[in-house]
Amino acid sequence: PGGAGEHGRHAMSFFGSVYDSDLPARSRSVYMYLKDRTNTKGECWPAISTLCRDLHLSRRTVQRALRELEADGFLSTTRRHRENGSHTSSLYKILR
Repeated sequence: PGGAGEHGRHAMSFFGSVYDSDLPARSRSVYMYLKDRTNTKGECWPAISTLCRDLHLSRRTVQRALRELEADGFLSTTRRHRENGSHTSSLYKILR
């Protein structure tokens, strides 16, 4: 009982893939925040300022975490623009 099984120690956990990773704490926090807010397609679009405020992290720390998560295949980021061409919050898609 409680063994690792074929998919890691946390295979049954909602956040299992990030628990079994070597990601730093900042990236794990950002991942859990995003995953907790996804729609049925695994997508969400909080502003960086919202992530910073809710997680009590600096803008640079959140940006670094997002880059790490994308590089490690945990999420994809799509820049979004308003009709007038200005940037709005990015679309984040949880991949695992």
